[in-house]
Amino acid sequence: MKLKPVADHVVIKATEAEETTKSGIILSSASQEKPQICEVVAVGPGTDDEKMYIKAGQKVVVAKYTGTDIKLDDVEYTIIKQADILAIVE
Repeated sequence: MKLKPVADHVVIKATEAEETTKSGIILSSASQEKPQICEVVAVGPGTDDEKMYIKAGQKVVVAKYTGTDIKLDDVEYTIIKQADILAIVE
């Protein structure tokens, strides 16, 4: 099965969460935050008012508690609006 977003929506997949802090402290899975850097999986066609500037394959920074989570074929995805993307990671 495949997700195809509509309008100005974007399908993203979270990158792996950090398991240790910079100082070397190991984090339990309960204390790990939702990753904010994600990989774009699919992009909708946009709308008359909203041109899509994000492309599949890019890494982006998203707002912390945004979007709708969905699990498809044992992979977790999040569907967000393009406006919820804060930056592109280059």
